[in-house]
Amino acid sequence: VFQSIGMAECHFINGTEKVRFVERQIYNRMQDMMFDSDVGHYVGFTPAGERWAKAANSNPEWMEDRRAQVDTYCRQNYEVARPFIVERRGERGA
Repeated sequence: VFQSIGMAECHFINGTEKVRFVERQIYNRMQDMMFDSDVGHYVGFTPAGERWAKAANSNPEWMEDRRAQVDTYCRQNYEVARPFIVERRGERGA
C-alpha cells in the first residue's frame, strides 16, 4: 500500500497580522518537499523531493501562485476558521 498526501496549513499569529502558509508533500510517511511562505520557495528533503522542488522553483507562474496563498487561501478563509482556532482556546482551561 502506498500513501501520498498533500497538506496545506495556515498559521495565524495575532489574527491575520502575521500569516504563514505551509504546503507539505508526503509519500509513505516521509516528507519529500515543503513550501513555506516565510522562506519563499520549495525545499526538498529526499532525492525525489529535491528534483520536484527544483522544478517547482523554476516555474515563475507556479511560484507566484504559491507565494500568494497567504492572501488567497489563508486570509481569505480566516473568518471561516476563526471560531475553531480562536474562540475555542478558552474552553481547555474551563
